[in-house]
Parts: sequence; C-alpha cells; structure tokens
Amino acid sequence: MTAMNELNAAAAHGAVLSEMMAVVGTPHLLADEGTLERYARSTAARPVRPLAVARPADAGQVAQLVRIAAAHGIAVYPLSTGKNWGYGDACAVGAGQLILDLSRMNRIVQVDAELAYAVIEPGVTQHQLSSFLREQGYPLWADCTGAGPDTSYIGNIMERGFGHSPYGNRLQHVAGMQVVLASGEVLETGFGHYRQARATHLFPYGVGPFLDGLFTQSNMGIVTRLGIWLMPQAECVNHFLCSVPAHGDIAAVVDALRPLRLDGTLRSILHIGNDLRVLSGGRVFPHAEVARKAGASADTAASRGAPAGSRLPPDLRARLCEGLGAWTVSGALYGSAAQVALARKAVRRALRGTRGQAHFVSERSLRLGMLAGRLLGNGEAGRRLRAQVALGGALFDMNRGVPNGRFLAGAYWRRRGGLPAGFPASADPAADGCGLLWVSPVLPLRGEDLLAVHALAEAQFARFGFDLFATFSMINERTLGGVLTVAYDRDDPDEAARARACHDAVFAQLFEAGYIPYRVGNHAMAALDPEGDTYWRTVAALKGALDPQGILAPGRYQPGVAARCG
Repeated sequence: MTAMNELNAAAAHGAVLSEMMAVVGTPHLLADEGTLERYARSTAARPVRPLAVARPADAGQVAQLVRIAAAHGIAVYPLSTGKNWGYGDACAVGAGQLILDLSRMNRIVQVDAELAYAVIEPGVTQHQLSSFLREQGYPLWADCTGAGPDTSYIGNIMERGFGHSPYGNRLQHVAGMQVVLASGEVLETGFGHYRQARATHLFPYGVGPFLDGLFTQSNMGIVTRLGIWLMPQAECVNHFLCSVPAHGDIAAVVDALRPLRLDGTLRSILHIGNDLRVLSGGRVFPHAEVARKAGASADTAASRGAPAGSRLPPDLRARLCEGLGAWTVSGALYGSAAQVALARKAVRRALRGTRGQAHFVSERSLRLGMLAGRLLGNGEAGRRLRAQVALGGALFDMNRGVPNGRFLAGAYWRRRGGLPAGFPASADPAADGCGLLWVSPVLPLRGEDLLAVHALAEAQFARFGFDLFATFSMINERTLGGVLTVAYDRDDPDEAARARACHDAVFAQLFEAGYIPYRVGNHAMAALDPEGDTYWRTVAALKGALDPQGILAPGRYQPGVAARCG
C-alpha cells in the first residue's frame, strides 16, 4: 500500500469511527494506543491488534454499529468480556477488526423463581449472577466454571463450555436467544419471534427449524440476550474426592463410575485431574530449584534431548506431588439427605475392586476441619489442614454456583513472577503475561481412551519440554472432555515458539487418532478442515446467506478464511 493509499484508508476509517461514536458516545469508542494494546494481549503469545473498540449499551446500538460496518466493509469481532483464556482471550482471528465489546450490556433482565430461569445479557458475569441470586434471596443456583468470577455466561455458552453442577452442560440449559444479524436485523429464536409467546425461555426448540446452534462456535450472528435455566437449591450437597495412586489405575475407576453417570446417580460433571494439574492449583514452577538441579546433575531434560529447566525433573516432581494420587476425581452429589446418602453408598460400591477411594466432604466436615486447623496452630500440620479446608470450601462453593478465581492458578505455572499480589482477586492471565494454550479433545467415556489420549499427549509434551497438566471431565453421560494444558513462559520467545509447536503437534496427532476437539483457539481455526469436507462447505453456504459481505468475525470457526488470516 502506498503512503497516499494509507492516508486515504486512515481517513476512511476515521469517518467510520466518527459515525460509530455518534451511536455509542465518545467514551465508548476507543482507538488509543493503550486500549489497542490491552485488547491485543493474549495468553497464546499471538497479539492481534484491532482497528478500534466499540462498547455498545444495548442490542439496538449493536444493530446500528453492524449496519455502519457493513456499509463501509469493516469487519467486526464481538466479545462478551474478553476472558476466553487460552483460546484467544479478547483477540480477533485477524488483525484490523473492530472489537464489539459487549461488557456494558450487563443486565439481568428477568429471574423467574417459580420456573427457575434467568434472562441475561452478554456482560453478565458468573460473580454478578451468583451474587444477585443470593442477595435477592432466590432459592436458585447458577452453574459456574473455574475460569474466574469475571467471565461471561454468554461468552462461555457461545463456546459450548461446561461447568461443574448438574446444569454444567450449559448449552443444554439455554432457551430463547436474541441475535443481531449481519444485516442489522434482530432475530428472536425459539418461540421468541411470536409476540404473544409464553414459553420462550422454557422450551428451546420453538416450532420450525432449530436455529440456536448456528450462533454457537460460529460467526453468523451476535447473541445479545438469552434465557438460561437455573438449578433449584439442593437440600443436601456433598463434594467427593477420589484419589487414584498409580497412573494406570485410573482406567478402572473411570469404567466403574461410568454406569453411575449413565443412570443418573452422578448428576454433576466429574473432573479427573492428574497430579500436576492438582499441584499447579497451589504453586508455580520452581524455576530456581530446577535450574540448580539442571546445573548439578547430568540426569536432566537436556540430557534426554528436551530443553533444560522446562519440565520438573522426576525426583522433584515426586517430592512436590507427595501425598497426591497420580489422578484425583472430583465431583458432587445433590439431593435430599437420603438421596445423597444412597449416592455415597453407590459410589463406594462402584469403586470396590478398583484402587480408587472416595472421601466425601459436607458442610459439617468443613466446619470441623476449620476448627481443627485453628486448634493445630501455625505448625506444618495446621497450615496443611487449613489449606485443604480452603480448597474444599472453594470446591463446595463452585458446586453451588459461587465462582472462585483460585482455579486459574494453573495459568501462572511458568510465569516468572509467580502468582500476582492479591491473587485470585481480579486475576487476568492475559494482562499478567501468562502463557497458556489448550488442546481440548472429546473422547468416549472409557478408561482405555483416557489412557490412550494421555499417552499420545505426554510423548509430545516430553519432546517439546513441557509438563503435562491433564483434566478429563465427564461432560455428559457418554463422553469425556479433555483439557490438556501447555503452560509456558510468555516472556521467553524460544519457549513460546516451543509451546505453539507442542500444541500443534498434540492437536494434529489427536485429530488424526479420532479425538477431535470440542473447541479451539483462534490460532487453530485453520486446522479444522484438513480434507475440505461437506460439513464445512455447508457451514460456508450458511455463512454466505446470513453474512454475504463476511463482516462478522471473519475466520472464527471458518477454517478457510482463518488460514488466510495467518
């Protein structure tokens, strides 16, 4: 582009932004260097600089902004709160797009206590809805994830994310979306387009084609409101932890618990984490100690071909993980006291013959543990017990819809500065310089598949010199959703390059083996259609019909366009 063309383009963009400023107001159309830098931050070490940031107040303003963008051929990229950690954060797939930050649209429009649902906007966070329900005295819980209190419900639902409770498969508990299309028209899905409809947020399908799925993991519209079902408070909740001593023993435990997930005894989403995943929730990588060991011993990662100091040496890992099982299963039981008692018996009975042993945590046991921790004082035993009680309390809160940022600690594993002061309050891995990439395969709910996926991933993590944090969650009655974490030092260019190479190698190998991801980061969108299949051609045809100019989030779950975005 010549200097004159650049000036003309800048002038044209300035005129467009002035039009948009008239819609949202001067304070909410931002193009200063500080803002653009902030929105370009990414845990993927892939900064993507936007054209500007617009912060609309309602669906009407979103529609006006989209019409202006369409008139001038400007690409727009919507986000809810921009906290899509490890998958793109607040970055678009390609540079130069206008960010539509919907976080100002944070109204809890309605809560129906009798039929247990809420109607919310994209800026409503986990903390906001949870606090609102408690403060207003509603006998209802909202499912929550471990991504932190400040993350958006709608943002996570649009990615088909999952949480912890019996309502943890979140998209299954949504009814009635409001969507701004690329034309600027506002679409109401389900029964919502009928003015007199009484069941818009109760029966998701409406009558006619079921459209809601088109607007998840896509770039076909901007969801500005939806109905989310809430869980009636249970009389009794028990959290349970099952420690599995040896790596290979987890297969039998998975197979033993599967029937309880299938028959409804286990209603919550169960999470299965390896020892490093549990360890990373309480501390960061011991850089100094590993460096000393690497200098003093020939038995280092470097001697085996991997970069020195990027993985825990086996003896140090064994010492740090002392007292932890190779795997830990975490879940919750809900119901009346009698139902929970029966479920406890069923879990214990199912685990007979395996090496897994379940321990149940109730509110009463937490209170007793807290008292014992205080009585033990500041010695090692007292500190350890208080830490265990604090973890148990955080898990208990999560099961009842109260989010806690402490579970973001794993994102800081390789960060040289460790956990920031005041963590977990306002934790922001992208702003804090964390390096984080996730590979998220879906696999059959069988122990042999879990071990197969782990073995494929571990070989690549060892090759590239990273510790493998692995979590497998029973996201429904028949599948496990894996989250394989590449945590790295974002300030080290070599380590960042190796992290991306590790991610790509694991992604490709699991994809070829039939373990396809349930969601991907912006950096991996291009890899979703290696064979040019009919599915993605159909998606492209739908995109062309709904957004013929291609202005909405080009490249997002659009493999061909993502490949051109780089």
